Amino acid sequence: MFKKHFLLLLFITNLILIGCHSSKDLTGIALNKNIKSNIRIKKNVAAIKIETEKTKAEDCIKFAETLEGVKYTYGGASIEKGFDCSGFVWYVFNHFNIKVPRTSESFTNAGKEVSIEDSKMGDIILFTGTDVKSATVGHMGFITSNEKGRVTFIHASSGVGKRIMKSQMSAYFVLRFVKVIRVFY
Repeated sequence: MFKKHFLLLLFITNLILIGCHSSKDLTGIALNKNIKSNIRIKKNVAAIKIETEKTKAEDCIKFAETLEGVKYTYGGASIEKGFDCSGFVWYVFNHFNIKVPRTSESFTNAGKEVSIEDSKMGDIILFTGTDVKSATVGHMGFITSNEKGRVTFIHASSGVGKRIMKSQMSAYFVLRFVKVIRVFY
């Protein structure tokens, strides 16, 4: 019960902070060690292996960052039309000839799960969609950094920004957090 009240308080605090700051403010409020997923995936999603081969995580993230500011478009997977979250991830991997699924849900059992505390650049972070109760992966992005207990990730945001942008783990994302997967070894 305490945990739910604490998360609710974090969520309300974050909403207040968002109202007082620019959308470019990356100040997060959640330390990695405090973030544990309460989401239990309902759907049985097949495990997949992603062959990153000789591609370096750093190169992948550098390329992803060149797409910052491109508009959000539901179902989009191109610079010209815009991206949704999985279209963005698919496009970045496709740039390096790495085959990956096109939907965020298909990433549910990809790669190796790692704790958010141990996450690093290039790992993929998975969330539910806007409906926390859905118990399915519906949003994703690439972790760009994990510095002193704060995770930053790049994703196609359908929220206020409606673009490719970097975010940190705020109460909004903590409530939706499913897991982090590693595909670069």
